[in-house]
Amino acid sequence: MLGFVAALSLARAEVPDIRSVELDLTIPRLETGQPDAGRRVKQTIPGYEQTGVYHVTYLPVDWVQGKSYPVLIEYAGNKYHGANGDISTGRPEGSKMGYGISGGRGFIWVCLPYLNVNGDDIALTWWGDAKNRTARPTLDYCHKAVPWICKKYGGDPDRVILCGFSRGAIACNYLGLYDNETAKLWRAFIPYSHYDGIRTWPYPASDRDSALARLKRLAKRPQFICHEITGAQLNLAATKKWIESTDLTENITFAETGFRNHNDAWLLRPSPAREKLRVWLKDALSVP
Repeated sequence: MLGFVAALSLARAEVPDIRSVELDLTIPRLETGQPDAGRRVKQTIPGYEQTGVYHVTYLPVDWVQGKSYPVLIEYAGNKYHGANGDISTGRPEGSKMGYGISGGRGFIWVCLPYLNVNGDDIALTWWGDAKNRTARPTLDYCHKAVPWICKKYGGDPDRVILCGFSRGAIACNYLGLYDNETAKLWRAFIPYSHYDGIRTWPYPASDRDSALARLKRLAKRPQFICHEITGAQLNLAATKKWIESTDLTENITFAETGFRNHNDAWLLRPSPAREKLRVWLKDALSVP
């Protein structure tokens, strides 16, 4: 048994670290002021100016006023310091998926916040507060922000993609398919690392029956479910096994990142998984 454990540990150690691959994308610095082509800006929707709530908007380098663009809406992971030097701030500006997916071109990229129970500050762990993990303030901001951004910057409301890392991956279904009204916002979904319903978490309705009810609201829209390579129980195989047990597998794509890291910065580097994701997204947006 000891030999098997040692061999398994060695196999995991041989999985590449993201830092073994050189970056080919660098996210633009965070600025203040108005968004414009190639600028990444911290901003707040009307009604939240006197709070600590904000989101981050990036307009692609090829953005032109009056044209229409697909939109990547992203949710961040929980705040944490993990293995392999992986860090998540839990804040919108720490997110990286949308820029890696788009390469900074052709897509409006918006990182939305999770809100505390009072709706006046950002929640760095899950949503709501420890004593009340309500998702309602977070959903309220989302429902106001998505159409506001589309109208203001030329986002196409019929081509809005929801993506997220870790907590954000769970949020793709937990928040994105929370109810019928919210589910209507999205064209496709990209959850990276974790998935709604694979285990219970410290918030209401994280059980599998509740997750299944949410998954049914997907209604055959495409999902690209990806995960780092790991021997932990919360891996891609566990997600695939559960989804296949539901028979709701139409238009579901599974992929491993090819790296060991629990870190959305893998998308800032070239990889077969990133290329597969980009081809998948192009196809997802081309279907009527």
